[in-house]
Amino acid sequence: MTGASDEEFCAAAGARLAGLPGVVAVSLGGSRAAGTARADSDWDFAVYYRGAGFDPDSLRSLGWPGQIFPIGGWGGGVFNGGAWLTAGDRRVDVHYRDLDDVEYRLAEARAGRFGIERLMFHLAGVPTYIVVAELARHRVLHGDLPRPAYPPALRRAAAARWQADALATLDYARTGHAARGHLADTAGAIGVAACQAAHAVLAARGEWITNDKTLLDRAGLRGMDEILAGLTAEPESLAGAVARATARVSAPGIRGPGR
Repeated sequence: MTGASDEEFCAAAGARLAGLPGVVAVSLGGSRAAGTARADSDWDFAVYYRGAGFDPDSLRSLGWPGQIFPIGGWGGGVFNGGAWLTAGDRRVDVHYRDLDDVEYRLAEARAGRFGIERLMFHLAGVPTYIVVAELARHRVLHGDLPRPAYPPALRRAAAARWQADALATLDYARTGHAARGHLADTAGAIGVAACQAAHAVLAARGEWITNDKTLLDRAGLRGMDEILAGLTAEPESLAGAVARATARVSAPGIRGPGR
């Protein structure tokens, strides 16, 4: 597909993925779907299937070199696997999405229930409603997928939980690290708490997000950078940084609706 325009590539790649055995829908996500991509941005596709109907080995038929993981190969949980491939001069990520699990996560989100799982590149962990956010934000290329609005119950529950987690993270940083002069630990905790607070902000607004790249900016919390600038290992410096971060996380704009 070298030499094809972006739209031509997207159409051709989507069609080829949709033609794989067991695939019932394909969507485009990330910056390509949002219209914010750079020339070198990855192409993020999701293939939707049901149960045991999809075998990742079928991706080899595309002729795109790269690494193909089995279902569950990313440790299980809400991100159940994917592939890192190259199509000509384009980098392609393919995520596997079992519709049985997606429909369960959607029902849980509508009831205001979710979990938070550890996942690489997500500092505060990934909420299990991320697969619902993908349905809302991705561009559907083939098949039919639901396009859910942000459930009111999830807005309340997620905003409250994320803010509580942020405050607990900072409280432990104050007592467990800052007082001991642990610079790296304290700075790391502030970074994690900033991401947790950002999730609270976006949940309270009813705004979906699918990765950490724009999390702080969208939540208006990029100013947390200033708290970490010039930080030193003296307990007084660290305690002051934690106090400023706590004040920011406790601000009215962080709180969920009705709190």
